[in-house]
Amino acid sequence: MKVSKAVLPVAGLGTRFLPASKAIPKEMVTVVDKPVVQYVVEEALAAGINEIVLVTHASKKAIEDHFDVNYELEAELARRGKDALLKVLREIAPPELKVTAVRQGRALGLGHAVACARPVVGDEPFAVLLPDVLVEQAGEQPDLALMAGRFAESGQAQVMVEPVQWEQVHQYGVVDLGGVELKQGKHAAMQQVVEKPPRAEAPSNLAIVGRYVLPGRIFELLASTAPGAGGEIQLTDAIAALMQQGGAEAYRMRGRSYDCGSKLGYLEATLAYGSRHPELGDDFKGLLARYAQ
Repeated sequence: MKVSKAVLPVAGLGTRFLPASKAIPKEMVTVVDKPVVQYVVEEALAAGINEIVLVTHASKKAIEDHFDVNYELEAELARRGKDALLKVLREIAPPELKVTAVRQGRALGLGHAVACARPVVGDEPFAVLLPDVLVEQAGEQPDLALMAGRFAESGQAQVMVEPVQWEQVHQYGVVDLGGVELKQGKHAAMQQVVEKPPRAEAPSNLAIVGRYVLPGRIFELLASTAPGAGGEIQLTDAIAALMQQGGAEAYRMRGRSYDCGSKLGYLEATLAYGSRHPELGDDFKGLLARYAQ
């Protein structure tokens, strides 16, 4: 079954990014010239997913506004003959994009946020994209598109992973593949997910990136999932139940990810995306070389 919907949990307070996130949603902080959340929506569109469900909070209205039409601004740009800027503005929300927002009244974990999208998603399969993670693409097809294609073949949940330094495994949820060596662009059955294990106890160094393709039945599992770590409903607990009911697979991405929820990860993303920017890239690399001296 085709995956056409993506859930973006954007209700978090963004405490890791204070003070920048005090009055501005962390998802609206820009990497070069686009808000982080816009890159994530573009990733979904590139994978053929055009229905976005924002699980949001009262303080995050700026995100909804960003993907809405601003008639006054468009009219003013047209009047001034600023056609290039008008084109950029309209590309934020192309005609095929459908954005729906639902509220998460209380912050009860990622699993709870995903469950809030059920009235919109229904029983269909869907993707979950964490909006503070940017995924750099490699290859002709986006990694998310390959995950969705594999889901259509197998019916099994797909979880994107990438290797991290062994010294850092305690910062991540890592997957246990039973010793299988997973190559880029490939998938393997997951045995379990271990949250932030000490290095000596980590079953692998393959960390969950923040991209999932899930069957609609996960909503029933979330509804019966007891609060876990931190008193929150954990998505990984529901995925663990899926493993028992028919399996879930890890997919090793071909590109790489940037954690824009952390300040250092955000700076790294700015360096990477700025260096490749079609208009600013060469000048930006010149600036980097100057400051490196």
